[in-house]
Amino acid sequence: MRVPTTGPSRRAEPLRRKTVAGVTNTSRAGATTSVRGIQDTTSIMGIPPEEMTEKVRTAIMMLMSEVDNMRKDLELAHRKISELEKLADQDSLLSISNRRAFVREMTRMISYSQRYGINSSLIYLDMNDLKKINDTYGHKAGDKALSHMANVIVKNLRDSDIIGRLGGDEFGIILPKASEEMAKIKAQSLINSITSTPMIWEGKEIILKVAYGIHPLLGNESADQALDQADQNMYAHKKELKKE
Repeated sequence: MRVPTTGPSRRAEPLRRKTVAGVTNTSRAGATTSVRGIQDTTSIMGIPPEEMTEKVRTAIMMLMSEVDNMRKDLELAHRKISELEKLADQDSLLSISNRRAFVREMTRMISYSQRYGINSSLIYLDMNDLKKINDTYGHKAGDKALSHMANVIVKNLRDSDIIGRLGGDEFGIILPKASEEMAKIKAQSLINSITSTPMIWEGKEIILKVAYGIHPLLGNESADQALDQADQNMYAHKKELKKE
């Protein structure tokens, strides 16, 4: 309801009082909240109603506005921090964890194993022909190969499994509550999925070849030690593939 600004009369008087109470659809919309907020604020501050002059009211409204702006700025800062933390944990090329974040999660799983005796397993994957792909088709094709391999792996993991890029053409996967034998079966299943889903580059199918290493996370070593052992097991598997 629009409050008349000309020709005041006795019938218009209740409307002015209604406006002060905050019920209006004019540019003073939201006055209900402001007035109610002022009343709450003055109650907390202990300001007597007789001292609530227009200047005091204006000062309180300005203060409330500043507090509201500070609250919005703080919420925005929290969102930006959350986004930056996510970026800090994500690989620069792929939409998976980077090595730092992956090692942190593996350290947490090792501690979990130490405390509760529930072991997990680590899979260490290495793409065999990335250099050849780069040299033959260019580095864009190499980046596409890494992205393709990561996508195939992610599609074949459980929600509880953790994947990260360890660097270059190497990937790590943590299988919570999985034995070493279960990890071997899973690793072979992943390799089958990768080789049966060739990458398409400029109309040509490129089959990616992958070697793997398995290492159980038993809680008696550090994350770096576990990665080193899985890496050695992966190289042993790679040598076997070259003999075939």
